[in-house]
Amino acid sequence: MPKRGKKYKEAAAKIEKGTLYDPADAMKLVTETSVAKFDETVEVHIRLGVDGRHADQQVRGAMVLPHGTGKETKVLVFAKGPKAEEAESAGADYVGAEEMAQKIQGGWLDFDAVVATPDMMGVVGRLGKVLGPKGLMPNPKSGTVTMDLEKALADIKAGKVEYRLDKANIIHTVIGKVSFGADKLGENFDALLDAIVKAKPSAAKGQYLRSVTVTTSMGPGVKVNTARIGG
Repeated sequence: MPKRGKKYKEAAAKIEKGTLYDPADAMKLVTETSVAKFDETVEVHIRLGVDGRHADQQVRGAMVLPHGTGKETKVLVFAKGPKAEEAESAGADYVGAEEMAQKIQGGWLDFDAVVATPDMMGVVGRLGKVLGPKGLMPNPKSGTVTMDLEKALADIKAGKVEYRLDKANIIHTVIGKVSFGADKLGENFDALLDAIVKAKPSAAKGQYLRSVTVTTSMGPGVKVNTARIGG
C-alpha cells in the first residue's frame, strides 16, 4: 500500500466507508475531495456483470460527453490523397500514412486519439501491439475507422470518450475536470451511464452494474448507488 499524505487522508475522511452515494452527492464529494494543486481529471470505474471473454458479452462504444472532457486532444489521422487533405482541413494534429507508422514503431506517441480511413487499416494493423494496449487502436465500432473524417474529428475534439471492458470486466473512462463543478460532471456522468446501460448485451444475466466508483486522478474514490440508474 502506498503511503498517503495528510491532504489525502483529510479528503478520504469526508467519505463514509461502505456508503453508496446518489450520483449528485457523489459529484459534490469528488470535487470537494480533490487534493492536487492542478485541475484534476475526474475518472469513472464501472464493474459490469458480464464476461468479456465471450464475444456476445462484450461492451464497447463511444459517445460525446455533453460538456466534453476538458482536455485538448491531439488526433493522428491515417489517410492519403484527398482524405489526408480533408483531415488537415478538419483540424487533425497529425496526418500521414506509412511514414507515421514508422515513426510510431520508432517510439513516437505524442497523440491522444487515432483515426484511419478503411484503406489504411493494413498499415495501422501492424501497430496493434503498440496502439492496442494504450486503447488507441482505431475501431469501426467507436467511429474511428471511417471515411467521414470531418465528423470523427469534430466528435473527438468536442469531448468524445470511448468505453470498453478490461480483462477484469471493468470500464475505465473520464467525465471531465474538477473545475467543471458538480452539475456539469453529473450531466456527463448521467450521459455516460445511460450509454453503457443501453449497451447491455442481451447475453448478460443478473445484475449488470456491479459497482460504480468516481474519483479524481489523485483523490479517494466515491462509490455510487446504482439502484436508480438501472441495469
